[in-house]
Amino acid sequence: MDEVTGAQLIAESLKAQKVEYMFGIVGVPVIEVAMAAQAAGIKYVGMRNEQAACYAASAIGYLTGRVVSCCPSPPVSLAHHGAITEAISVLKAAKRPLVIIGKGAAYGRAETALREFVEKSGLPFLPTPMGKGVLPDDHPNCVAAARSRALLQADVVLLLGARLNWILHFGLPPRFDPDVKIIQVDLCAEEIGNNVKPAVALLGDINSIVTQLLGGVRNDGWKYPSDTEWWNTLKDKIAANAKISKALALQSTMPMNYYTVFHHVSQLLPHDCIIVSEGANTMDIGRTMLNNYLPRHRLDAGTFGTMGVGLGFAIAAAAVERSENKNQRIVCVEGDSAFGFSGMEVETMCRYNLPVVIIVVNNNGIYSGVDPETWKEMAKMGDLTSIAPPVTLLPEARYDEVMTAFGGRGFLVRTVEELRSALQLSLSDWERPSLLNVLIDPSSDRKQCPWLNPNVKTSVHLQVCRPYGHVRGLNCPNP
Repeated sequence: MDEVTGAQLIAESLKAQKVEYMFGIVGVPVIEVAMAAQAAGIKYVGMRNEQAACYAASAIGYLTGRVVSCCPSPPVSLAHHGAITEAISVLKAAKRPLVIIGKGAAYGRAETALREFVEKSGLPFLPTPMGKGVLPDDHPNCVAAARSRALLQADVVLLLGARLNWILHFGLPPRFDPDVKIIQVDLCAEEIGNNVKPAVALLGDINSIVTQLLGGVRNDGWKYPSDTEWWNTLKDKIAANAKISKALALQSTMPMNYYTVFHHVSQLLPHDCIIVSEGANTMDIGRTMLNNYLPRHRLDAGTFGTMGVGLGFAIAAAAVERSENKNQRIVCVEGDSAFGFSGMEVETMCRYNLPVVIIVVNNNGIYSGVDPETWKEMAKMGDLTSIAPPVTLLPEARYDEVMTAFGGRGFLVRTVEELRSALQLSLSDWERPSLLNVLIDPSSDRKQCPWLNPNVKTSVHLQVCRPYGHVRGLNCPNP
């Protein structure tokens, strides 16, 4: 059998499995496979990095719900009726209940049943990062702004398609009540009981199980009261945290901080846009400030916290948007470190005219960086490989010029006015991708380090300041 015939067989097999997209990097003899795939009606997207190609392929399945391999879809299964009854009984007895909505609920298309269940039961809910949007982030029952308090004090947690991994602190003290009761809903039997033994295990299809729980709640008319001490505690914490975030967002100092950037970005993003995000502070703070209103409209580093996923995910989302003509913008919010993992994929975006909007929140480093003046001071001291803190990157790197080099739009952004203008222009352009290189304060963080003196403009940074993630130096009061 020659290579062409073999390539055709591969392509026809994939087509028979309803594969619509192929992401990859060609070389002999893979070229023939890609050409045969195109001939068979499969869309081929040539990437610049195999890792990014894999991320793109994985995102397609999540976004569309269609099989992206030769494995058949699993059967839809229900939980045992007795387990449903027991789960409802545990929920009714809870003083401080909490629903955690995970990525599995999004993948399982459980949004309709879940919304009715939350509203009928009156329970507070907390989305995981990729569970955002299954119910809108601005839903009155969403307590994401009081996440730490909700996790710490809940006495019963209904876990819907979320795993008790590092994202949820493994379900263990000191982040969780040591006596918390977990009602675990999952499709995979091997995930039941990982890290914490559940009080009730509901194995099966999440949408079907939520429908079962909804039926039980609806039949006896039970609803968790809205005037409980638990609800008051959560609402007070939400209000307090919102006040802090608003104060940070409205700071007029230059350079901007994370909160200022996200405050203005959130005002301009369409509610139906797909938000792709990765980074450290960029992703973490962005989760709290960039709302999702629709299911499967957020893609980020996920369970394994893998950096480099962003541009591959964005390319996949843009390819789906183009083929289905949903008229939805794809906005990729990246830290400068995360962008570096797969930054050459901007050429892929330009080659296929994919109108992705990339926002690089650039703090000159990993977690934190230094300003250009400090970098020059360090360079005078000797070999930067021995002096520069490992978390630092080149100050004010021109990532915007990487985009313009391939024909896309690039913007260097320093001010609120420049940010708003560049983002509005980018969102209006459906013909080519854009990149906003947003320069922020290198020491911007979620917390203010008590050892950094804001009045000191020059400082040679020599060490990493823990636990704040800053670099501290000769002028630090705690050297």
